[in-house]
Amino acid sequence: MSALPVRALRRDAEHNRATLLTAAQRLLARDAHASMEAIAREAGLSRRAVYGHFADREALLGELVRLGAERFNAIAAAVPADDGAGAPIAIARLTARLWDEAAQVQVAAAIALDDAHVQHTAAALAPLRRRLLDLVLAGQEAQSLRTDIPAGTLARLIEETGRMIIIRLETSSAAARLLAVRTVLSVAGLSWRESDELLSAHPDLTGPE
Repeated sequence: MSALPVRALRRDAEHNRATLLTAAQRLLARDAHASMEAIAREAGLSRRAVYGHFADREALLGELVRLGAERFNAIAAAVPADDGAGAPIAIARLTARLWDEAAQVQVAAAIALDDAHVQHTAAALAPLRRRLLDLVLAGQEAQSLRTDIPAGTLARLIEETGRMIIIRLETSSAAARLLAVRTVLSVAGLSWRESDELLSAHPDLTGPE
């Protein structure tokens, strides 16, 4: 077989895989228990084509987990470094950006963060967790975050709070986005008045950028 047909087949396979993942996200948003057969129909592909890419439903979900984790890690990496005094702002901005991303890819985000998969994605989410821990350490050193809780524990509490809110609340709601930011800041040690001051000084945190 010549190189040209091989490349064409590869492009077709890549296109089918992308189509399948998009269809899976779309269908799972409507029916979290959708079968592989239903996903194949949604994608306009045969069952054989679907199973050519993923051995079973769990493998497909695993890929959605990976994609969700990649998106979250990229957002965490893009949050500007700070001198510690700005740690509350950085954490608030990280929360807001993760919320916006979850609203766009809610299925992948929810699967990546749900109780059934979160333990299996610890390694995939390690960059985000490291970034959050760095922010907490810097904030505690600068006395801009609470210091009555060890940094590792506080970072985990912030992570779990954000995870719960993303999964449980309607991500398309602007009010819920603001609630997510306020709740995370509260866990981090800010009073509601301090949160008000921070949000007033940074209006980008109160609505999508």
